[in-house]
Amino acid sequence: MKKSGNLYALIESRMPRDAAAACIDTPDGLVYSWHDLRCGSARIAGWLASLGCGRDADGAPPRIAVQVEKSPEAVMLYLAALRAGFAYVPLNTAYQAAEIDYFLNDVRPAVFVCAPQRLAELEPLARQAGCARVMSLGDGRDGTLLEAAASFADEFDTVPRGGSDLAAIVYTSGTTGRSKGAMLSHRNLASNARVLDEFWGFREEREAGGHDVLLHALPIFHVHGLFVALHAALLAGAKMIFLPRFDARQVIAALPRSTVFMGVPTYYTRLLAEEGLDRHVCRHMRLFISGSAPLLPETFEAFRRRTGHTILERYGMSETVMLVSNPYFGTARDRIAGTVGVPLPGVEVRVVRDDGSRCNVGEIGQVQVRGPNVFSGYWRMPEKTAEEFTRDGWFRTGDLGCFGGDGRPETYLSLVGRSKDLIISGGYNVYPKEIEGYIDALPGVVESAVIGLPHPDYGEAVAAVVVGDRKAPPQPEGIVERLRAQIAHFKVPKRVWLVDELPRNSMGKVQKNLLRERYATAFRPA
Repeated sequence: MKKSGNLYALIESRMPRDAAAACIDTPDGLVYSWHDLRCGSARIAGWLASLGCGRDADGAPPRIAVQVEKSPEAVMLYLAALRAGFAYVPLNTAYQAAEIDYFLNDVRPAVFVCAPQRLAELEPLARQAGCARVMSLGDGRDGTLLEAAASFADEFDTVPRGGSDLAAIVYTSGTTGRSKGAMLSHRNLASNARVLDEFWGFREEREAGGHDVLLHALPIFHVHGLFVALHAALLAGAKMIFLPRFDARQVIAALPRSTVFMGVPTYYTRLLAEEGLDRHVCRHMRLFISGSAPLLPETFEAFRRRTGHTILERYGMSETVMLVSNPYFGTARDRIAGTVGVPLPGVEVRVVRDDGSRCNVGEIGQVQVRGPNVFSGYWRMPEKTAEEFTRDGWFRTGDLGCFGGDGRPETYLSLVGRSKDLIISGGYNVYPKEIEGYIDALPGVVESAVIGLPHPDYGEAVAAVVVGDRKAPPQPEGIVERLRAQIAHFKVPKRVWLVDELPRNSMGKVQKNLLRERYATAFRPA
């Protein structure tokens, strides 16, 4: 019988022989075993299969869109989607109704699952988008989904899938304001999970008789928490201490029982602000990983001094999962502040000039990548997909960087900026054009410019500079309040300034660089 390319088949093959061993440890004292995970996902997969949802006319598998709070049952739902042959579409829990409406109409899922408290609000939108089933799942083991799945068997034959079959669609905002769905296959996700298992020492740890414990404080609607952290633990057979959200004091309390922690730079700055972070609480840790946004060298050094651990910084994207990483093996000096490290095994990275020729060592250019982890394209956007790939098959990341330079090894990549107009705030991607569209539609607004500004906690803070109607100008506080009701909280500007006009160049383009310079110190600590 041909081996299935379904990602779940790989995950199941790596589960510990002792099915009663702890898999997920929760703050409320509940411990889920590997048996619980397998049976729970089987029941939900059985329910999904009972719906009889087939492929679309173009061969696309049925989709399940999910906007729920983090919980062990949400993990079971993800695994169930894989087992049943669905493509999983995770949605940020901060998204508001207008945003959800767009995603549902774009991806056209067969099933939509949301939090119980949002069911009345979102079910009509899902029905209008053609969803066959709208269900709820709460973080307290409640909701209609678990009720529906309870009568199904705790065994399920995983639906065979080819490696190139669609496993997930992850939405990433576009500079035009229209979000794009990055299509990730079973092979994309499996190849990356296998590589990280080796590169970050999980395999060595278990083969030496160790038992990793991942302290999981990331959201699971994001590539970092779902496809990097969760897959790492599942393939390693590692227990997870599963925090519903990041809380610095909770993390510090759990560190003595953990061996691996993954976070965004904001997590590390907040941990450093706590007196309880010291070498003693980190005594069993073997690895701290940072990603999703640039880690300041000052944070890197401060964490090393305080804990004795050197953070491993890495680089990835929604479209590619992980690409580059500082090394785990070797010495702490091999992890270099200000760099994201070396290309992962099997991943190719090049830095090129505008004409496509390769840059010299230390020369800044456009970062392009290819490998088995790179997505196939954007969901039903063939023209956009074609734009983002070169003729010889390299994906244009939109990031600017260089290999080597400033005394760094020639194999180490450093990122220096983004050619796409992107803000990364607290690890989340924010595209100014989308926010500007919402602001410009507000009463009294003539035009706006959204920029990212240095922030000691978030790395970058979203800020807006607005030109108002002189007869009836809007109030900055009013703009913020209106936006909070329309878009995710991490997209809402933390400051709004009213100005008479925006600076422009001779071609009429807004000079955001001048605005960033003007307000550069707005969030600097007093």
